[in-house]
Amino acid sequence: MVKRKNPWTDHYTRRAQEEGFPARSVFKLREVQEKYRLISPGDRVLDLGCAPGAWSKYALKMVGPRGLVVGVDLAEVKISAPNFVFLQADVFEISPEELRRWAPEGFQVVLSDLAPKTTGDRTGDHFRSLHLARRALELARHLLSPGGNFMVKVFEGEKLPVFRKEVEALFSRVKPFRPRSTRKASREIFLLAFGKRAGTSEKGERSSL
Repeated sequence: MVKRKNPWTDHYTRRAQEEGFPARSVFKLREVQEKYRLISPGDRVLDLGCAPGAWSKYALKMVGPRGLVVGVDLAEVKISAPNFVFLQADVFEISPEELRRWAPEGFQVVLSDLAPKTTGDRTGDHFRSLHLARRALELARHLLSPGGNFMVKVFEGEKLPVFRKEVEALFSRVKPFRPRSTRKASREIFLLAFGKRAGTSEKGERSSL
């Protein structure tokens, strides 16, 4: 029997496997990091929708041994690292208080690769994506330290400008970004938000390392 080639396998998929990452999505975060230095050594990072673990593994490399990565997902993620915490939970059911126990002084970075299961209904998928992105923004508002950074995935659509304004209300600078490794047919885009404004949430300051 001839083994069928996976139509989703591409250059980035093979590179991820070669480098020991469980998904090609690692190159999206890597491109952002190389261009914008979203994550700094010693940072506490919250990774929402972290399965299968590619972003968390990369973030661990960036924060180093003095940093922390907390991942949240419905699907189990197994990463062996002393400074990685995995919480198998629904982002709508886990509270900011539960997450804050791992970083009492707040996180310096919140990442969200949350995405709905696509149905082919472009409008419906857009709104379901926004629902997840707004939950990520809500958690970032509660948990990010002043000066902290936020990266969130959302599907393009009519309400994206509205959501961008919601993000801009909390951060000093917001930039839309489409990584090179994003598949051509994908409608996903990332909003990169830098410098959470003081007074919009909880205590804590960005790491000075």
